[in-house]
Amino acid sequence: MHPTRGRELLTLFTNRYQQFQPAQGVPVRITLGAPRFKLPYSLTHAVRELAPRREYFTRPLLEFTAAYRADLDQLGPARVAERLREIVNAEQDHRLVLLCFEDLADPKLWCHRRIFAAWWKDTTGDDVRELSPIADHYEQGTLM
Repeated sequence: MHPTRGRELLTLFTNRYQQFQPAQGVPVRITLGAPRFKLPYSLTHAVRELAPRREYFTRPLLEFTAAYRADLDQLGPARVAERLREIVNAEQDHRLVLLCFEDLADPKLWCHRRIFAAWWKDTTGDDVRELSPIADHYEQGTLM
């Protein structure tokens, strides 16, 4: 069975902590650590399985991507979807916004949230749109 074709609708977005707005959906932390700055919204959900391992951050982008995608492959889209559906069911909202720190409007920066988005698209066929401003080399989405 297709991992995103269960009874519950599952719509994923990505954003950064500082740009998230509650009207976008349910905020979900996918970083090892929580923000140390005050957020203007409640952040009750975290999926640590989607956070890259600490040692990956010292690697160049291509190595980071390969290692992180290997971890995602090991988890598999069905297990990821199951974990995310727990949040959907708890919140009664199918729109989950996966959050991390990087400002992707800066073309020099990259982030695991977009690596996850590409992996999710590759494994499920479902798009994960970015909701904050991003540089031209990323694909940006909207809520509609």
